[in-house]
Amino acid sequence: MPASFTRLSLLWRILLSTSIALTVLFAVMGWIVQNNATRAMSASVDGEVQASFRAYDSLWRSKAETLASISLVISRMSDVRAAFRTGDQATIRDSAGELWKQISNQDAIFMVTDPDGRVLASLGGQFGGALNEDLPVVREAAPGFPKQGAGFMTAEGRLYQIAVTPVYVQSGRGLGLLNVLVAGYVVDQDVVRDLKDSTGGSDFCFLSGGQVIASTLDAGANAVVRVASLPEGSMRRIETGGTEYTLLGTPLLDVARKPVGELRILRSFAGAREQIDALRRNIFLVWLLAVLIGLWLTYSLARDILKPVQELDRGAAEVSRGNYEYRVPAESGEGPGRDELSRLAAAFNAMCGSLQSARQELIRQERIATIGRMSTSIVHDLRNPLAAIYGGAEMLIDTGLSPEQIRRLAGNIYHSSRRMQQMLQELMDTGRGRGTGTEICHLNEIVRAACQECASTAEAHSVAIETQVAEDIELPLERARMERVFLNLIANALDAMPDGGRLTISAEADGAAVLVRVQDTGPGIAPEIRERLFQPFVTAGKKHGVGLGLAFSHQTVLDHGGDLSIDSAAPQGACFVIRLPLTVAV
Repeated sequence: MPASFTRLSLLWRILLSTSIALTVLFAVMGWIVQNNATRAMSASVDGEVQASFRAYDSLWRSKAETLASISLVISRMSDVRAAFRTGDQATIRDSAGELWKQISNQDAIFMVTDPDGRVLASLGGQFGGALNEDLPVVREAAPGFPKQGAGFMTAEGRLYQIAVTPVYVQSGRGLGLLNVLVAGYVVDQDVVRDLKDSTGGSDFCFLSGGQVIASTLDAGANAVVRVASLPEGSMRRIETGGTEYTLLGTPLLDVARKPVGELRILRSFAGAREQIDALRRNIFLVWLLAVLIGLWLTYSLARDILKPVQELDRGAAEVSRGNYEYRVPAESGEGPGRDELSRLAAAFNAMCGSLQSARQELIRQERIATIGRMSTSIVHDLRNPLAAIYGGAEMLIDTGLSPEQIRRLAGNIYHSSRRMQQMLQELMDTGRGRGTGTEICHLNEIVRAACQECASTAEAHSVAIETQVAEDIELPLERARMERVFLNLIANALDAMPDGGRLTISAEADGAAVLVRVQDTGPGIAPEIRERLFQPFVTAGKKHGVGLGLAFSHQTVLDHGGDLSIDSAAPQGACFVIRLPLTVAV
């Protein structure tokens, strides 16, 4: 799927998908309908051409029968026979003229010839040229006498439909051929126009000798039709002047049943094309209407669907920001009136309520756990100030102390009691849900305070404590908690060096953080506990340790957004690395 499509909103994707689906559906449907309509109309045009041929055949048979009937009537009239016996052309013309005018069309041609085809009289129109004196068609029809002959003939570039009727008289030797009557019609533009009108628009083209005799087509179409190859009785498609036609051909036979020309009947596809174009327009209008209605219905349905989805999306965003009190609108009640989205909204609200309750319970449990950890940590850390107070008080009971020694012991007791008071206050604040908060602290002050706290113990163990912390290093810290971290690390180092040694605390900037190293010259960390060193209750080599100091220290550093680790590459003793960020951890 294109990336540009996926970047659109869900509503637009639904609308575009609907319009594309409707367009494809109507395109396929239109293609199928158009193909079926084209085939049906093509078959209809072919049928119309064949119907036109049948109409032409019926019409021309009717004309031939009319000519034959008129000629037969005239040939059997006694006065006409009497005139024919005289052999006088004027007598023949006068005796048959009035009757011919009453019973025949004025456009018809009527001639009387002798048995050899020599013209004796002419009524109506004339063939023209030498045919007015001699008609070879009579000699061609003679083998079929006494039957009438009918067919087409050409003369002087013109085409005629004729009927040849022999006139016999009774003689002493039986029936004798007296004369021959030749009647016909000329095939001209008037005739083809009448044929076109009578067949509902089919075009006709009469050919003879490779030339167009009469046609309803224009000159360009006539040229194409004239040279088009067409087997007898078959149909084919031709195109001329941008118009497609179905073409049907039939031969024109003379009285001897020999072809003298050809009739070609054409039916244009223009009407069918107009109907197909109208069908295309109708399909387009239906498609346009369907797309508009479909888009409107889709938009209405999608809006009803997307509105609660948007509410759910907004609710999910609020929940992701920690607002568990947010609720999405949902229909109340049960039954079929509540659709899937309403039930989903109700389930979402129930989930938010459950999350809110779970969060409150988690906060409560976390507070209890924090109090527990804090209590354990403070109990663990109270040992040092209590030991200092106890030891100082014990020494004060002894006599023989100088005023300076008394002052120093009193100061240690005072600082230890202050530390105990701070730890107890921290425990109370945690129980009430209040944190001590961070403040910008000088790192060297925290390290110095922790070192002073352990100075007497270090002196007793002959351990030299060296600090290399610049005074300009400032960090956002919880002073009391971080001081206890250094106290734990220093106390562990002193416990590891009962026979003396050196403890070095150094700090250096490392980008957006500060690296603090606490390194001693003791025996180092046992390999079996190295991987579990920061877990609770892990200890080795300490007589009175419970294994919580490093676990609490590690958690404190993590709470500040930093990390506490062991430098395994230290050449001697143990080296703890504290990484603290220079900005407040989020």
